[in-house]
This record gives sequence, C-alpha cells and structure tokens, in this order.
Amino acid sequence: MTQEATSSTARAARTQRSALDRLALLLERESVLGYLLLLPASVLLFVFVAYPLVYGIWLSFTDMLIGVPGSFVGLSNYAELLRDSTFHQTVRNSFVYTGVTTVFKLVGGLIMAVILNTAFRGRRLVRAMLLLPWIVPTVLSTLAWLWMFDSTFSVFNWMLRRVGITGPIWLGDGYWPMISLMLVNIWRGMPFFGVSFLAGMQSISQEYYEAATIDGASAWHKFWQITMPLLQPVISVVLLLSIILTLADFQLIYVLTRGGPANSTHVFSTYAFQLAVPGTQLGLGAAVSVFMFPLLAIIVFFTLVAVRKEQE
Repeated sequence: MTQEATSSTARAARTQRSALDRLALLLERESVLGYLLLLPASVLLFVFVAYPLVYGIWLSFTDMLIGVPGSFVGLSNYAELLRDSTFHQTVRNSFVYTGVTTVFKLVGGLIMAVILNTAFRGRRLVRAMLLLPWIVPTVLSTLAWLWMFDSTFSVFNWMLRRVGITGPIWLGDGYWPMISLMLVNIWRGMPFFGVSFLAGMQSISQEYYEAATIDGASAWHKFWQITMPLLQPVISVVLLLSIILTLADFQLIYVLTRGGPANSTHVFSTYAFQLAVPGTQLGLGAAVSVFMFPLLAIIVFFTLVAVRKEQE
C-alpha cells in the first residue's frame, strides 16, 4: 500500500471517529435523546390517531357518500342531526347508558376490591375468576349473553317460569333492551374497577390502619377516613377511562341489539356506523362521531384538574 493510500485511509478513519464522537455528544443531551426516543411513538400516534381524527372532522363538514367524493357543506350535517329525533334519542341513550353503568361499576368495584383485599382461603382463585368477564373477548362473551336473552330460549325466563313469573322480552320489550345492555356492560366492566381499586388499596401503608385501630376506629370509619381519601386519585383515573370507553362502546351494543328495536338503543358509535356504512352517508356518520369529541374533552379536562388538585 502506498503512503498516499495509507494517509487517505487514516483520514477516513479519523473522520468516521469524529462523526461518531459528535453523534455520541449529541445523544448525551437529554432534550435530543428524549425527542429521538419519542419519535417512533409519535409516528404511530400520528398515523393511527391524529390523522384519522382530523380526517373524520373534515368528513363531518362534507356530504361524502361511499364511492362519491362529496363536497364541503359546512355545518349542514350538524344542523340535520339537531333536527333528527333518532339522534336526540341517541344522545339520551348515550348519557343514560354511560351514567348508570359507571355508577354501578364504581360501587360494585369498590365492594369487590374490599372483599378481595381481605385474607381468605382461595383468594387467588377468586381473583382469577372475577377477571374472566374482562379478559374474554367482548364479542364472544356478548354472544353468550345474546343466547341468554333470546326470546325463546332465554335461561333467565326459564328460571322465572319455574317460580311462576312471566319473563320480559329482554331485547324487544319497552325499556328492557337498554336495561339488558346496561346489565352486560356492568358485568363486563366491574372487574376492571375491582382490580384497579384493589391495586390502589394494597399500595396504602398499613401504618394508617394500625394507628386508627389504636385510636379505636371501626372498619367503617377506616374505610371512609383512610381508604377512600387515599384511593381518590385511582378512582378519578378509573372513572375517566370507564366513561371514555363506555361512551364510545360499540361491540356490545351492536352484537345484542344493533341499535334496535326501532333505533331505541342507539348510542353515538352505533348510530354513526348505521349512517356511515349501511346508510352510505359518511359525512353524516362522521358528524355523529365528532359530537362525542367535545364531550370527552370536557370530561378529560375536569378529571385531570381534579386529580391534580388531589395530588397537591
């Protein structure tokens, strides 16, 4: 190898080492490294969350149909929804469905957590069994409920007939369809509340309870004066997640009633789907979905403010 070639190779090696050293120094800066580590998650959020959200908002201002590009129509879709009696029923259903189920899941989850936080034989097995409603895929478990609510083969009506009571038509009689949906949602969602509250309870220091016992406090006073205040941040976050997921529920309602009978059990997601896919009105369906966004934003804002106040 000639001296010139050797010198060229040495310069290339020094240049490469210099570039690596500069890169290492750059990565040592927390601001640079932090943004670099956030980049993959940011790309995923943009592709699967931000872009669909912005595109859905844009669709809500158009009269697009399936296979037809459509044009900008401003607030016409929203004005049409405000005149739509089915949409009015959908809004009422969404709030009643979310409010009632959340209250029952909260109370049931607290009771479940208190029981599971008590030492008894077979506690681990009971914990595992109580998680089953939440672990089993929604569609699969809802199909089982669909059979139990069947107008002809309903196991509930069979049990009621055994004691001389005529059972209702669960998915087609008055208020019973909505009650049935709430029942299944409570059954499915309560384990999430229970396990979350149990984790929060087990993180509370036993010193508080020991001091309260020395002062002569009863179990009831310990629960309200120690457990509930210290569990408040967990309760707020769990309520926030539950409200968001319940308000946007789709699978359970679509499998059981598809929004029927006569559109009486529609919530935001199912009515948006009915308008957009079978009805081909993509713009109008998107407008129904966008109606949820400000409601969820308000709920998230006030919940986070409450959590921050609790932590301060």
